[in-house]
Parts: sequence; structure tokens; C-alpha cells
Amino acid sequence: MDTSHARLLVDSQCALGEGATWCAASHRLWWTDIEGARLWRCNPLDGSSESFDMPERLACFTPCADTRFLLLGLASRLAFYEIATGRIDTIMEVEAGLPTRLNDGRCDRDGRFVFGTKHDVEDAQAVGGFYRLNPDLALERLPLGACAISNSIGFAPDGKTMYYCDSPTRQIRACHYPDFTGDRVFVELTDMTGVPDGSIVDADGGLWNAQWGGARVVRYGPDGRETARIDVPTTQPSCTAFGGPDFATLFVTSARIGLDDDALRRDAHAGGVFVATPGVRGLPETAFAGRA
Repeated sequence: MDTSHARLLVDSQCALGEGATWCAASHRLWWTDIEGARLWRCNPLDGSSESFDMPERLACFTPCADTRFLLLGLASRLAFYEIATGRIDTIMEVEAGLPTRLNDGRCDRDGRFVFGTKHDVEDAQAVGGFYRLNPDLALERLPLGACAISNSIGFAPDGKTMYYCDSPTRQIRACHYPDFTGDRVFVELTDMTGVPDGSIVDADGGLWNAQWGGARVVRYGPDGRETARIDVPTTQPSCTAFGGPDFATLFVTSARIGLDDDALRRDAHAGGVFVATPGVRGLPETAFAGRA
């Protein structure tokens, strides 16, 4: 098993950094501070960054095929965001009337946006679900059962396997896609020092999972066996993305939320974005195929 180390790229001090996404059109890394209700982007060549206010917490997002726009998964709704102007056009609310918010999300290989929700309380229970927004802007609930905290959504390079998790179960699951048959446990975390959070799949089909509380990102091969590990110098890594001109750089977001003053003194760069070069390449993000 290979082990490497990540280094700090941006000391963004996010309360809950998430949603790491490489945008090939802009050559920038984008991410969100969910609790800070801000959208961030960074030029990794010089480390410069900027951020943008959101009208409510931004849980997840994806570039659109029309590169003027992002598809936003705000806490309560899906919306289009015009990058140049900041204009936001609501598509629809999600789980209206439930004590939930949107959480993790990523496009499948055909440009459909797959996302899940989170029970928005401290002791989260399985009351949310997983959904797919199709290019015609029709929303469907996926037959994956209820969840407390959706995470780790990703797709094999051929698009025929979907990965996902309900974080409190400490299991990452896999199923055939798009028919959702063969649902099974792909990985179960057993060392009790980390919880599965956001993931990205590399060009060889390996899943790189950020493990909240574990100060690490772990790669699992298509058979579910651990093949590599990256030590991240912060306690709460939250999401991963491959990017850069050759997709050989792994970016990792992190969070400060839940850390007391003593913990933050020991973890001074919590909430920052970290980078590593793990020796494998990622794949371009598939843009959302629908139009604003």
C-alpha cells in the first residue's frame, strides 16, 4: 500500500468546506463552504482564490454544459447560477416540509445530476433520500433507501457502477447503474477513527474517499481493497477531486466545524484546501446536460 502526504494550497478557513470540483472550462478548483454560505474558486498555479456569497447554504454544485452556468444544490432547492452576474434561478425545492437539506452531489457519466440529502439536526436519522435531476429538469427519487447523511456519490469510468454512502453507517455501498441492481457493501470502515465523506473515482476505477475525523484520504480499488492512503494534515477532510491540466493533482477540502479552541490551535489550517500528487490520474467532471 502506498502512503503519501498532502500539503496546504489555500488557507480558506471554511467552516464546512465541501464539494471539491475541478472545472476544465475555467481551469479552476471550485468548492463550497456550506455553513458559510459561500462558493469558492482557486487558481492552483498561484494559489489565488476568491469567494462569492450565496443566498443560503450551498451544499453541492456542478458545472453545466453551457459553461456560463453552474447547477447549484442549495440547502432547500436546486437552481441555476450565472457565473458572470451571480443571478440565481430556482428550478425546484427538494424535500419541502422535511427537516433536511441537500448534501453531496455529482453528475453521472451521462450528465444527470445525482445527489442526496441530510437530516439537518445533530443526531441525524435516516429521513432523507437520493435523487437524480435529469436534463429535462425532471426530478426522480432513486430506489436506494432512506439516509441520514448522504455522501461519497461517484461513478465508475464506464458509468456502470454507482458508489454512495450514508455516513453514520460507516459503509460505502455500490450498485449497478442506472438500474440500481446488485446493491452491496463496497467498503466498511472498522477502525473507528474516520467516517466516509466525499469521494472521487480515478481513471483506473479507484475510489478516493475523504475520511472525516481520520485525517486521511483512502483509495479503494474496484474490488474494495485499500491500495493507497494520503495523510492530510487536518482532522476533518471532507471531499476530493482530481484536477489540473493533466488531472494528476488530488484536491482535498476540509472543515473547522465542531472543533473547539484547543483543537483549532493544534489544527491551525482546518477548513483549508490541500493538494497531493498520488501518481494516478482522474477524469474530467461530466457537466450537467440540462439548460438554464
